[in-house]
Amino acid sequence: MMTEPLTDDEFYTATPIETGSTRGEILRLREVAVPQLRSVARAWQIVYVTSDSYGELIPASGIVIVPDIATQVGVGPILGYCPVFRGLGGRCAPSQLLADGTEPEADYLAMALDRGWSVAVADGRGLGITGLGPHTFLAGRCAGQTILDLTRATQRLPGLNDDTTPIALWGYADGGRNALWAAEIQHEYAPDLDLRGVAAGAVVADPGELVAEIDDGPFAGLGLAGLVGLARAYAHLPMLHILTTEGHLAVANIENLDATTILARYRQPLGHWCEQADPWADPMWRYVLARERCAQQPPQIPVHLYHGTHDTLIPVESARRLFSDYRGLGVDLNWSEYQVDHLQAATDGAGEAIAHLADYLQRTPPRSIRSTPSTSPPTTTPDS
Repeated sequence: MMTEPLTDDEFYTATPIETGSTRGEILRLREVAVPQLRSVARAWQIVYVTSDSYGELIPASGIVIVPDIATQVGVGPILGYCPVFRGLGGRCAPSQLLADGTEPEADYLAMALDRGWSVAVADGRGLGITGLGPHTFLAGRCAGQTILDLTRATQRLPGLNDDTTPIALWGYADGGRNALWAAEIQHEYAPDLDLRGVAAGAVVADPGELVAEIDDGPFAGLGLAGLVGLARAYAHLPMLHILTTEGHLAVANIENLDATTILARYRQPLGHWCEQADPWADPMWRYVLARERCAQQPPQIPVHLYHGTHDTLIPVESARRLFSDYRGLGVDLNWSEYQVDHLQAATDGAGEAIAHLADYLQRTPPRSIRSTPSTSPPTTTPDS
């Protein structure tokens, strides 16, 4: 990935939102090529209106790709795809990577296009658009709102123009977390959307728990990135008071970097940058992290969860607890485990995930929360 601090592409310049604008409104778009993907009729980079955690309208960017196997452009469902963490800034937004031909998850998008689905990929709040960063990494509501509003915008694109199109959501790791948050808030934030189901793998269900797991290992930089992302999402609160002088300098530098550079440069435990060894023990951070756990409210659509039992980045036990939480809320659930690690589970689980989404898209739109889950995860502990 490239690591320049900002893109000089004027297309991504932050646009003031005019009075009377609505969420999902298209501010500008341009047609682009996506060299990694075949069978594409058209693809657009798009800047559209979404909102922040507190309802203020802001611009966001993404990309929409339409397959060429439909009888006419726009026929077929929409898949809202939530990519894994790409970085806090720089030229690493998925809409830019796809146009550059360097998007790591292009094969998963191709699976949806091969089924005749249009694919909408949100960059996320603060990524892509210049001047609004850093990206709000690990902030679930922000992420859920950006993908829901991108699917709204997709329905308004030339040749699509159909607000009754069925929609599914898919993501892995932080992307799976974002897809689930969109599903949790959809009935209140976007009840007009015909959302049919969600597939989410290796979900980051509890950011505070995740940071504790990775804090002294090769992924420690994600802890500092999460602190920056959540502080941006909750900017009305004094979130950075826990940092030392060195920590403030690190935050100023990290917010313009992609994920690869973050992991390479910031290997220290989170406490290294803070005035206390366990910054999450701070009352303000306890408040924020409690609000950022998944299962705040039940998705009113079917949910497929999957995970690798040998995942050393996001332990499978956290996803099993999430399954149990959702089951207690009466969510229609499916669960799959794979005897592999984090990266391999993304590949091994993709086919089953998209098959479940295809099934969900064929179902009658949900009217209420279902009361009985379809399957249960095993209660055994994975082999070491």
